[in-house]
Amino acid sequence: MEITYLGHSSFRLKGKSGTLVTDPFDPKMVGVKFPNVTSDIVTVSHGHADHNNYEAVHDVKRVVNGPGEYEIAGISIVGISTYHDDKKGELRGKNVIYVIEIDEVRIAHVGDLGHTLKEGVVSQMGDVDVLLIPVGGEYTIGPSAAVEVSRSIDPRIVIPMHYQVKGQSSELNGKLSPLDPFLSEMALPVETMQKLTIKKNEITEDQKVVVLENK
Repeated sequence: MEITYLGHSSFRLKGKSGTLVTDPFDPKMVGVKFPNVTSDIVTVSHGHADHNNYEAVHDVKRVVNGPGEYEIAGISIVGISTYHDDKKGELRGKNVIYVIEIDEVRIAHVGDLGHTLKEGVVSQMGDVDVLLIPVGGEYTIGPSAAVEVSRSIDPRIVIPMHYQVKGQSSELNGKLSPLDPFLSEMALPVETMQKLTIKKNEITEDQKVVVLENK
């Protein structure tokens, strides 16, 4: 299966039987272009415009926007309720973690997670091969909390998202942390690539961070 970064917290996951796009964003709010993309499924972690612009994705058969178990186009999805802040949603509401299985590879997209995870949530998630995690702070967990969450989930591959990048809106750039503090504290080998292609039987015990370049 293939993972392509569309920007902010949005990825396109492509498997043999179907495709899924996570958290498509409003380019006016984020300040960078959202690409022309098609997908069978869109997952939405929460209702903010920089994460729920599903109308920007073409040919969508199903929008998944809440906790539960789903089986669509040969793709398994489990949504787990969490919060967008560390005060049980009082500041920014709820957030949904999605554990997505495509071609036997298990990917966790934690959305705009605003807190570290209790053992019960980690147990619900199960084994995770690839973790897509925000690292920019302010609106989500920051670098240190992202490291803690990553280590509690213990995936083989960590892909950071939702951090400061060139061309973003001034509001995001002024508040989000750049990527380097997370990479430094995570202290794992780092690979940068345009697209991650991964097969279940090729996943090793060695852990690494993969930085995907924006499509």
